[in-house]
Amino acid sequence: MSDIIKTEAVVLSKINYGDTSSIISLYSKSDGKISAIVKGGRGPKSKIGKMIDPLNYLQIIIYKKNTREVQILSNADLISHFPKIKEDLESTKYAFAIIELIKNLTVENESNHKLFKGLIKILNLIEEKKEQPAVLFDRFFLFFLSELGYDLAIDKCGICGKQNSSNSQLGFDLELGFVCQDCLISHIGLENISAELFNYLFCLKFNKKIEKVEVENIEKLNQLLERYLKFHIPDFKGIQSLQIFK
Repeated sequence: MSDIIKTEAVVLSKINYGDTSSIISLYSKSDGKISAIVKGGRGPKSKIGKMIDPLNYLQIIIYKKNTREVQILSNADLISHFPKIKEDLESTKYAFAIIELIKNLTVENESNHKLFKGLIKILNLIEEKKEQPAVLFDRFFLFFLSELGYDLAIDKCGICGKQNSSNSQLGFDLELGFVCQDCLISHIGLENISAELFNYLFCLKFNKKIEKVEVENIEKLNQLLERYLKFHIPDFKGIQSLQIFK
């Protein structure tokens, strides 16, 4: 017996299956990440097939059976296809990086209403161009790390516990996190973090307005966060979307 589930979902990816069908990965409000088949979805008369592109935000009905890995998508209505994101390469790049993180690092059938709400919020913010897409991506990346259980502590030194200043050069270690200037000097093997980079991270972490940020610091932070995630999740191979859309 299948359960009939009506919920909201974002399409994470789509692949062809058989002659006319598609299999999609979705992040849903009710059940987290799920895989579903759209039978005949590539047929010319398929209403659903026209809606299941990655990034699209849908209201869906699925027939779910816990004994099968791929569920059946029976109906879908489009809530938003984020047209302004898709017409801008920079916005597309970072929006796809967001759904890539969710697809690769969340568990099947594990709901997280806070993460789903955060996903919809960040896509809407990119769509509305509230900030640079790169900055909004970094805001989401930090939020996502926290939801995964790998929150990046930045306010105190990972060695001595001293308060870190947003205007100082600091050190960084993948295990210890950020360390104060004194510990940076007295310990070997720590990475140097400029005051400008840390200030950018500080503003992101504490949801402060960012007037201006150098592209170099955005790229450095993305590399740092990727390395941090790889350290804690060895199977994580990095964010391919950031390379594909270069």
